Amino acid sequence: MVQGWKWNRRSHFPLLFLIFMVVITATVLFNEYRIHHNHQYQSQDHNPHLQHNFSPDEFDRFTTCSSTVKYKGRRVGWDEGYRRSPVSSGVRECDVFSGKWIFDNASYPLYNESNCPYMSDQLACQKHGRPDLGYQYWRWQPNDCNLKRWNVTDMWEKLRGKRLMFVGDSLNRGQWISMVCLLQSVIPADKRSMSPNAHLTVFRAEEYNASVEFLWAPLLVDSNSDDPVNHRLNDRIIRPDSASRHLSKWEDVDILVFNTYLWWREGPVKLLWSSEENGVCEELDGLPAMELAMKTWANWVDSNVSPHEKRVFFVTMSATHLWSQEWNPESEGNCYNESNPITQENYWGSGSDLPTMSMVNDILSKLGSKVTVLNITQLSEYRKDGHPSIHRKFWETLSPEQLSKPESYSDCIHWCLPGVPDVWNELLFHFL
Repeated sequence: MVQGWKWNRRSHFPLLFLIFMVVITATVLFNEYRIHHNHQYQSQDHNPHLQHNFSPDEFDRFTTCSSTVKYKGRRVGWDEGYRRSPVSSGVRECDVFSGKWIFDNASYPLYNESNCPYMSDQLACQKHGRPDLGYQYWRWQPNDCNLKRWNVTDMWEKLRGKRLMFVGDSLNRGQWISMVCLLQSVIPADKRSMSPNAHLTVFRAEEYNASVEFLWAPLLVDSNSDDPVNHRLNDRIIRPDSASRHLSKWEDVDILVFNTYLWWREGPVKLLWSSEENGVCEELDGLPAMELAMKTWANWVDSNVSPHEKRVFFVTMSATHLWSQEWNPESEGNCYNESNPITQENYWGSGSDLPTMSMVNDILSKLGSKVTVLNITQLSEYRKDGHPSIHRKFWETLSPEQLSKPESYSDCIHWCLPGVPDVWNELLFHFL
């Protein structure tokens, strides 16, 4: 069992709330293609000649299936071998993922939202009218030890001459923005740069010859959703046995931080195998399709990663707070208007899926010390107060009906900054 990986299931939810979750999730994800337009750093709006580097003859958003058949049971080529144990130092390590949130307005936030020029309008809750700022002041306190205290100079020294890359979806992008905001203040403006390249965006610090990068790869493997702007498609198609488009960007990186989860929860996925020449797709539910993608990724890690030369981290699923009845049985809302964390020890909501966690845990366990797990799920479960809710930029026009019921358009998936993702990065700093 990977260290810190534990849970307990608490409740089920009615069909009505399941339908509500699908609607909310689809609404939130629909806006992702516009996110880059509204960042304070250089974006496509400011770079009219920016190219997406996808051509029509590649596997991309224009790809379609000539027909669709049932999944035939084909597996990816990964010899999983046996369950490995992480390398032990002989000293019992503290489980930094088990603990509680402590209100600390002396040490937090670690940066100010308005002082980070790279902040995203999707995550800038104070800018977009959030009246309570308590979400910025919570510190994660492990039960039996302390996290290494964040030190921006020490982090830059760890990154000197290196590339740090976050690979994944919009939640991982939020963690990347958090890391850039944590790091950028000590770099003179003329010694830092942000160079967006659509698929890959790079923040560079000249003095340290280091970069902090984000690669849009929401499904890890190659897919028709790999364009970071135009990825809202009727059919989600993946190559379950190939991550070549992303691999070419990440294979030479020194420190890699991966995530994937949210995009697999939107229904069946179509599989277009690399060897298929006639465009025939197979259809598979999200969880088993995610397992195929995870094994393709694990095959690369297993074959190419030496922990002494390259650090690989995997971030577990980020909690959602779509049903307030789970922490307040008498209510019918979501994260809207929540201003304090959940205090119930080992609280577990239905937004975090046990079968998915079990599958991911099994794969990561077989990779042993090649991957360090950042188990953010339980600690994020407590933070029902940390989401943007209605306090973010919305790019579509909200209807009178929506405006009359804020819960209907609240974002209870992503996280305000400063906030919870800063702690994810403190955990990353702790393990580097």
